[in-house]
Amino acid sequence: MLRRVLLIDDDRAQFLLTGALLRQCSRDAYELDWAGTYEAGLQQLRTGAYAVCLLDYQLGPRDGLQLIREAVREGCRTPIVFLTAETSARVDCEAMDAGALDYLVKGEITPRLLERSLRYAMKLADTLEALRQLATVDELTGLKNRREFDRLLEEEQERALRFNQPLALLMADVDHFKMINDSHGHPVGDIALREVARRLRAQARNVDRVARYGGEEFAVLLVQADRVAALGVAERIRAAFELDPIPIAEGISLRVTISIGVASMPDDARTSLDLLREADEALYAAKAAGRNRVMAATGAGRRGHAQRRSGPSQSPHRGAEVA
Repeated sequence: MLRRVLLIDDDRAQFLLTGALLRQCSRDAYELDWAGTYEAGLQQLRTGAYAVCLLDYQLGPRDGLQLIREAVREGCRTPIVFLTAETSARVDCEAMDAGALDYLVKGEITPRLLERSLRYAMKLADTLEALRQLATVDELTGLKNRREFDRLLEEEQERALRFNQPLALLMADVDHFKMINDSHGHPVGDIALREVARRLRAQARNVDRVARYGGEEFAVLLVQADRVAALGVAERIRAAFELDPIPIAEGISLRVTISIGVASMPDDARTSLDLLREADEALYAAKAAGRNRVMAATGAGRRGHAQRRSGPSQSPHRGAEVA
């Protein structure tokens, strides 16, 4: 199996030496790419095209520790093996604390030691990714789970405030889901939930966040989307379910409708907590008004939960009544 390795080092001689060492590895075949600067290395890491990265400590005016931290902060999942000419335990600990998975001293590297380090880093990265999936992904639907969604909501709120950009949240709930389980059984209910998840993902952009918030309730976080855009997305989602029954078995389909509450920052809320509360209240209003519809928040969160006002924001984007 050919594995791509990225070396980030400002010394071309190290690139030639590392290439020679990799060619002597006995178990796997490796293809080595080289980045000679901090900026080029970070750019290539962002591609996610490498099985592992070898990173030098000294990179001109900046060091590899800084690059690791920046890459990890941006969500880089490529395992990194730290290279240095120093034998200081301090550097070793700092590299691991920054996010490196292994550490090699340049003057001590042999083909066997290098191959062992690469295999160890890749195996450890796979294990960490599996644990990350268990901690952040809903097993039934493959969507983000509630804990991860709450973290992402805080992250996107901070980004929206920093760059003065809108942020919208859809809270969607499958109508009469208990009736589906009671009438058709839990396996059919699971099929319905997986299909709801698939359709929500299909309507969302790559930058948006979709999660199973709990039970039959789902959350869609729309990045850089204002109220008007969010209402449009919500109505498309609602209509798609109304018009297209969910296939359960060959020749058998199930009509499923959903209700959706919509809230946005800064129109309806100033904080992520208020945004969540407003979207949830709008969802409750949609359910109370007859289900299978979209309702917009009233903006009480933005006004510090002052008296709600009447107006267009309270008008439902109605779909057909639930049968």
